[in-house]
Amino acid sequence: MKKIAIPITSDNIIEDHFGHSRFYEIYTFSDANEIIDLKLLEAEEGCGCKSNVVSVLADEGVTFMLSGNIGNGALNKLNDAGIGVVRGCSGKSADVILEYVEGKILDSGETCSHHNHKGHQHSCSH
Repeated sequence: MKKIAIPITSDNIIEDHFGHSRFYEIYTFSDANEIIDLKLLEAEEGCGCKSNVVSVLADEGVTFMLSGNIGNGALNKLNDAGIGVVRGCSGKSADVILEYVEGKILDSGETCSHHNHKGHQHSCSH
């Protein structure tokens, strides 16, 4: 059994940046790679990468995340918690999870270097 998290918007679209996500879908898969459960997790307000969301996801048993853009700091925190990350995902979460299971999604290998955070630019180092 494995659990995969996806940071999403309120419209079930993959959040463009991990740190901005307020919601996470957590898919539980059987050993036969079938979805057996789907849970919605609402994160604390504020920048997700500076909240306790990584420890919450780890406590939920998540071992993998399909994400849009993500900074190196958040990527390192997830990896340190035993959560692997595929970067560069976009679109409806239900479509992306199915494409991932079919082996059609690979890690982009890119982390974001800058993004707009409440009106000012800063590096994604969190």
